[in-house]
Amino acid sequence: MKCRHVFKISIALFFLSVICPNFIKSYSTLHSQSYSEIQSKLSDFFNSFSDSNEGTTTFRSMLIPFGGRTESLGNAYVGLCDDINYLNYNPAAGCVQKETQAAIFHNSWIADSKLETLAFTTRSKKITHLSFGSYITCFYVPFSEYNNFGDRVATNYYSETTAAFNASYNFLAGYDFKGAALGGTAKTSWRGMPNYTDDNTNGIIKGSGLEQSALAFAFDFGALFQFNFLKYYSSREPNVRIGFSVKNIGVSVTGFGNKLKIDDPLPSYVSGGMSLKFIKPVTLTFEVQQPFVLASSSYLLPYFNFGVSVQFTNFIQWLAGFSLQGSNPRFSTGFEFEVAKIRFNFNYTLDLTTSFAPLNRIGLSVKIMFGDKGRSIIQKQIDDYFQMGLELYLQSKWEESIEIWEKCLELDKRFDPAKQAIQTAKYQIDMMQMIKDSLMIDRS
Repeated sequence: MKCRHVFKISIALFFLSVICPNFIKSYSTLHSQSYSEIQSKLSDFFNSFSDSNEGTTTFRSMLIPFGGRTESLGNAYVGLCDDINYLNYNPAAGCVQKETQAAIFHNSWIADSKLETLAFTTRSKKITHLSFGSYITCFYVPFSEYNNFGDRVATNYYSETTAAFNASYNFLAGYDFKGAALGGTAKTSWRGMPNYTDDNTNGIIKGSGLEQSALAFAFDFGALFQFNFLKYYSSREPNVRIGFSVKNIGVSVTGFGNKLKIDDPLPSYVSGGMSLKFIKPVTLTFEVQQPFVLASSSYLLPYFNFGVSVQFTNFIQWLAGFSLQGSNPRFSTGFEFEVAKIRFNFNYTLDLTTSFAPLNRIGLSVKIMFGDKGRSIIQKQIDDYFQMGLELYLQSKWEESIEIWEKCLELDKRFDPAKQAIQTAKYQIDMMQMIKDSLMIDRS
């Protein structure tokens, strides 16, 4: 067992040490040669995508991804949501997660700003299609104040902290029809503004930061659908997912310690996306986001995200993505590997805000998989019962096969193969009875 884990770690380190450094090195070389010139040309080209109404909302940290897997895929995730990152993209996807998960994320954002996240999700043991999840994030950036003479008179942090609770349920989920997953997330956020100083005395003005701090309440809603289309490999997992979500519907209040008032609107948006897996190792994802402002009729330009993941082995995969949000194109890549039920992700993002000195736009995540609460064991029992029923059916023991298949339905009432098999066995019984009745009539 230990040798296998050492082998996995060695393979993962090979990809990270050989491929990722070459990727970063290539951009570092590009930067040393003519990065500023290329950046200027790209900025001019994508300037036509800039939105004059951008930046009119508050609590912008709600738009920053946790990091890790989603960042690697260019944020094209609302139609995939195959791990705990769903909490930040599609509230409906918790009920289709295979295992209970806990995760910690670090996202080195622009310049000195960073986002730290703790998250947890699980599915109910008794109501298997019901899930719950929660997370807490903290976005922070150093804040320094200087007086008129250039002397630093105050240091602190500007921060935005969000806590959220999620619930989802997969309605009518079965073997053939994978169900319609619906979910919602309730969250509250606090914007912490540091106190500033008096221009004349350089003394801290007590409560000055609190007046500009804010408290926000918001809700997310989502839907996820799964089905098979042009699937040419064997797997019970559907190869197509389509997801929709509405994010950050709510209000924020500011003016604490003075006079409460409604703050600027939250960064609301609707998104729709799809993930496709026509061959088993490769997954393609894309997503469109349409931002909007509840308190305004101003039109905001949509965002476009694309991603691809390639599974090299059962424990390591490569991911890449492209995102166009306004006039800032974003390229990203990363690797994810698993050792002893722990998944690690490393990703790097390059856009017009990326700085090479110091190197930023790096994201890290660690996810711990706690198992599926016995769902796989129950599924194996169902499969065993179904196989036993088939053997009895082949021996023309139809009544006994029906009894066995009914045990499948006791464990999972939506196991469609057992339902279909029972109908077939009953048909055989009826046909045999009709033949017997016909023979009795002929003899009489």
